[in-house]
Amino acid sequence: MGAICTTDPYERAAHSYGKSYRDVVRAFRARFDHPCDVVAFPRDERDVASLLEWCADSDLAAIPYGGGTSVVGGVEADVDERFAGAVSIDMRNLDRVLEVDHTSRAALIQAGASGPVLEDQLREHGLTLRHFPQSFELSTLGGWIATRAGGHFATLYTHIDDLVESVRAITPAGEYESRRLPGSGAGPSPDRLMIGSEGILGVITQAWVRLQQRPTFRTSAGVRFTGFGAGADAVRALSQSGLYPTNCRLLDPGEAALTGAAPEGKALLVLGFESADHPVDAWMERALELCRDFGGEAPARKDSSDSVGSWREAFLRAPYLRDTFVAAGILSETFETAITWDRLPDFHASVMKAARDAVDQVCGEGLVTCRFTHVYPDGPAPYFTLLAPARRGSELEQWARIKAAAAEAVITGGGTITHHHAVGRDHRPWYDRQRPDTFAHALAGAKFALDPGGVMNPGVLIDA
Repeated sequence: MGAICTTDPYERAAHSYGKSYRDVVRAFRARFDHPCDVVAFPRDERDVASLLEWCADSDLAAIPYGGGTSVVGGVEADVDERFAGAVSIDMRNLDRVLEVDHTSRAALIQAGASGPVLEDQLREHGLTLRHFPQSFELSTLGGWIATRAGGHFATLYTHIDDLVESVRAITPAGEYESRRLPGSGAGPSPDRLMIGSEGILGVITQAWVRLQQRPTFRTSAGVRFTGFGAGADAVRALSQSGLYPTNCRLLDPGEAALTGAAPEGKALLVLGFESADHPVDAWMERALELCRDFGGEAPARKDSSDSVGSWREAFLRAPYLRDTFVAAGILSETFETAITWDRLPDFHASVMKAARDAVDQVCGEGLVTCRFTHVYPDGPAPYFTLLAPARRGSELEQWARIKAAAAEAVITGGGTITHHHAVGRDHRPWYDRQRPDTFAHALAGAKFALDPGGVMNPGVLIDA
């Protein structure tokens, strides 16, 4: 293993944390509670198989590592004492587009390819995967599949699930590959066993994914509403209209003002359409008509573009500000969920209250905002942001209390503990309450079949 493994302290530190607020605080303090012992950089599937065999024979935990952008403790080597150590398996060397099927408009891509790397390779074919999570620059195809990642587009193909034709993985029990098909009714889908598996079953090495023509027609608008409730009603109408906007993000007045996207007291709907086949102006006009039915006001085109641009700049910059926030003594955290439209008003009110109360009690003051990141005909995905003053030396304790209060409100209110951030270790207590116990037993059976030694990312999703 020496040719592909290192025990270099920097690499071990870099692979021991993701990008959550808790991770950044601990890294700032040079506090590495559960460092991985070895970092491996496999060059091909044979190397992956050899690594998993070594881990199984040596009682080493194996933790797949893509871009390291987890915000839920998904790559931390927090494993129990039965393991002699932990190996972080960095897939960066498996980053090529292996084959493009122009007829079916699909491609076979290695799992270690980051967003920019795979898009650069697809661009020469005039194609795109059209999956742009906020972590796009660093995160990888394998990471997207393993965590059921959500992309930037707000309707229709919102998750990587919708774009996967087949998955190939190396497991401790051997190779795992599903048949490449546009669809199938042949029992439970073998693809779906790997999608969202978070590294507990094996290492995803490549996948066939559905592609799109690169869009050439685009239009966007910012629509203002007097309140979040009126905007939500308009978004529900849009989500059930069959228009399928590319972007349909509703910002509450707090977030709209914070990002400079709308005047004080106004909610803002960031609305967009795009196509590679036809102009989309008619779709936008119909969408604006629906918004006007609920009191929406679309400013003049220049003002609308300024609003959309202000929000987009703030959205793209947000992940890179977390280090700055920590250095400045600002506690920043986000949590996201999904709920059906009929339960949204009560759910939104109760989660906002719980989060605000927790921020006030723990930090003395702070800001809690909400936006919709994705919308479906039966409900939205609300995304909450917290900003508050942190006390030096107590940041982790403050974070833990606020995180627990917010998560409890989400689960008690009937939402999902995560819409697209994954479960990892941070969400595990609430995920255990969300999923049926019988499902956990079934998943444990699948894990035992593919990972009989229980070495794959222990502590995530289920106990070995």
